[in-house]
Amino acid sequence: MKFQESESIELKSIAQDDIKKEIIAFANYNGGTIYVGITDQGEIIGVENADDSALQISNMVRDSVKPDVTMFIHYETVELEGKSVIAVHVQRGTNRPYYLAKKGLRPEGVYVRQGYSSVPASDTAIRQMIKETDGDSFEEMRSLNQALSFDALKQEFKTRKIPFAAAQMQTLHMQSADKLYTNLALLLSDQCPYSIKVAVFESGTETVFKDRREFSGSLMQQLHDVYDYIDLHNQVHASFDKLLRIDNRDYPEVAVREALLNSLVHRDYSFHAATLISIYPDHMEFVTLGGLPTGLELADIKLGISVCRNPHLANIFYRLQLIEAYGTGIKKIMDSYFGKGKQPSIICSNNAFKIVLPNTNAGQMVREDHVFYSVAPSSVARSSTLPSAEEQIMQVLSRQKEITRKEVQELLEVSQSTAGRILKTMVDRGQIIKLGGSLTTRYRAVQ
Repeated sequence: MKFQESESIELKSIAQDDIKKEIIAFANYNGGTIYVGITDQGEIIGVENADDSALQISNMVRDSVKPDVTMFIHYETVELEGKSVIAVHVQRGTNRPYYLAKKGLRPEGVYVRQGYSSVPASDTAIRQMIKETDGDSFEEMRSLNQALSFDALKQEFKTRKIPFAAAQMQTLHMQSADKLYTNLALLLSDQCPYSIKVAVFESGTETVFKDRREFSGSLMQQLHDVYDYIDLHNQVHASFDKLLRIDNRDYPEVAVREALLNSLVHRDYSFHAATLISIYPDHMEFVTLGGLPTGLELADIKLGISVCRNPHLANIFYRLQLIEAYGTGIKKIMDSYFGKGKQPSIICSNNAFKIVLPNTNAGQMVREDHVFYSVAPSSVARSSTLPSAEEQIMQVLSRQKEITRKEVQELLEVSQSTAGRILKTMVDRGQIIKLGGSLTTRYRAVQ
């Protein structure tokens, strides 16, 4: 019998370490047979101890290949020309892609058969195998990145006094049955590759930026960071009816919160572009990738009908008391504008969903019986235009050498975390420098 390598036959002189990638390639492809004891040229040289060699291969595969592929491998010792040859029969596996445990679900760990050789699979091929095996649900597919950490998520569960440990991973669908992280885990991990870009514009067109930021990390981290950033730009306008002061924020906080949660929970994560939030003088836009789920129309959404694109992600947000179990988000947004003379609008295409929140204070005219003031959140101004938070801090530093976080809190009338975030932003921009230790931290203007 003449032996020759082909798409389904691999020849090996000895049971060496690289036999693992040949087994992986056959299990990921259409199966095949590896003959150990035959040279690449087809010469039969045999193996000294067939049983020991077969056991060696079996141990290598069991310890080094994930998921478990042993059920798809059959070992056979055949006598050829008076010599013992091991035939390793590999079937196409049902839990593809198979990979080297030390390399993970990356091209250097996943192999496929190409002609007479076993070669690294492309990222596209790996994703396709995952999709074929795990189905179309993005959340439940195995993550290509398995080196994940969950500091932000653990802190969120801890803050809300909800248990979160290894046992909850599978219950929440963050791990598959073979203990591999899913794409849901990727979204909630500190290594989440998706981001939110927020831009503040000077006018109603996207020409002049006042500020822009990109927020990354766990979706939980993005939720808090983006909300706090928007909150800084959600101005309060105060009107006085004789001695009665009336405060009105540009955007109802409920509307901002629900629009932001909607952009995180309902976006289509099979697209890799960032979610976009644009803040203009007269309105704010949330643009999320992914149009309406199949079968729904815009009128259905406005009536409160909800079909969740990411049900497991929504379940975690529900457990953390961030959203309600029913599709009330859009209704809350609409209701928050009741009596304000303006209404949010929703625009959708096949691949995108936009929520537009009008600025309730935009275009207000001063009346004889009302005097309007533009002020920073939770503070009062005595002129029609208040300097930004950064400008107020810099004004104080022009009069005194240093400022503390507590002084910033009192100056802006904001929370400790908001004051700390503003100061960090100013440090990052090079406007101020941070001095001292954790208990004596103070800030000084850059000269």
